[in-house]
Amino acid sequence: MTSLANAPASRRAALAFLIVVIALNLRPFLAAPGPILPHIAADTGLSLGALSLLTLLPMMLMGIGAFASPPIQARIGTRRGLLSALGLLFLGGALRIFAANGMLLIATALLCGGGAAFIQSALPGLIKEKFPASVAGMTGLYSAMIMTGGALGAQLTPALVESGWPWSSALAVLSLPVLFALAVAAGLLSETRVVRPERGLVARLLRRRRTWVLMAAFGLINGGYSSMIAWLAPYYQAQGWSSAESGILIAIMAISQGFGAVVLPLLARNRTDRRPWLWTSIAMQAAGFAGLVLAPSVLPVLWVVLCGVGLAGSFALCLIVALDHLPNPAQAGPLAALMQGGGFIVAATPPLILAGIHQATGSFAGGWIMHLVWIAAASVLVGRFVPERYPEVMGRDLAGGAIGRA
Repeated sequence: MTSLANAPASRRAALAFLIVVIALNLRPFLAAPGPILPHIAADTGLSLGALSLLTLLPMMLMGIGAFASPPIQARIGTRRGLLSALGLLFLGGALRIFAANGMLLIATALLCGGGAAFIQSALPGLIKEKFPASVAGMTGLYSAMIMTGGALGAQLTPALVESGWPWSSALAVLSLPVLFALAVAAGLLSETRVVRPERGLVARLLRRRRTWVLMAAFGLINGGYSSMIAWLAPYYQAQGWSSAESGILIAIMAISQGFGAVVLPLLARNRTDRRPWLWTSIAMQAAGFAGLVLAPSVLPVLWVVLCGVGLAGSFALCLIVALDHLPNPAQAGPLAALMQGGGFIVAATPPLILAGIHQATGSFAGGWIMHLVWIAAASVLVGRFVPERYPEVMGRDLAGGAIGRA
């Protein structure tokens, strides 16, 4: 694939549309179960710990899959990889109609997570290559559509269940938009040369300490997302909210994420140093989690909005920072994939940790406090993302500078 800088506006718009329709399908399968967990638990007998696997396992697979995705992309190319991943995402979602058994439901989460893993690894590099003059804006749009898809899933599923649909059918219907995305991708990518990342690149990137710092920062900053989609609804249902009401709260969070994913990258687009905006997004998360701990019933919408904007802004800005580290899109894309790989493994663990905290204390408040500690640690790591040092820390063989260890 070559840059779209000189391509017709219609071609640029078509690829932007493709990114939108794909991104919209990356979170419904993850966000939809949260508001209807009591229904799922009642029918399947799954415990809180087992229910947490609906979030933990796919996010863990997103992490592990991100390590495998660059070599797979190098072997089969972007087009075939994306079409296969969308097919896997559709299969996992559609099989949920048969998921009255808890273990089958968890298996479908793994299938969806595997499909999402490749897509999330491939698209940031494609964005940097095809939209070199607007990486921040397109990354923000991509991130916003991910969060919007989550909002739609969290809103639609409890509404269908409360109108009489079986929860398994309500979850399975979310696979239908994936078919549309698959058709659009097959049409738009049919005449596009595949991107084949250089062989051996992943091993070289993993030898850079900065790659591991990016992973840790991404995981610590974004761990709150998995906790929120897994346990925010049960947290408020324990305080008397209905499934539909708590689903609305998750939808508000996801809509706020869409706003944050667009606005914060746009505000940061004219600065090579993205740290002030990353710290801003972390501060918003801190305020939101503190509100959930100290006054959950006073201004719940405000706390959720603060968490949503902060989480999405952090997600998008982390992607941009990773892409900023290397000028070559064929190298920057795999770096962003590896950051997501290690980061998602870290970010996958909070739902299970919070389930344990709830079992021990009877409340999720301790989990929100844990996230305050996590993002405090992340803010320290963010301080190391000094743009002038990117060539040094990435090494002369990748970025043309001296090999560093930061």
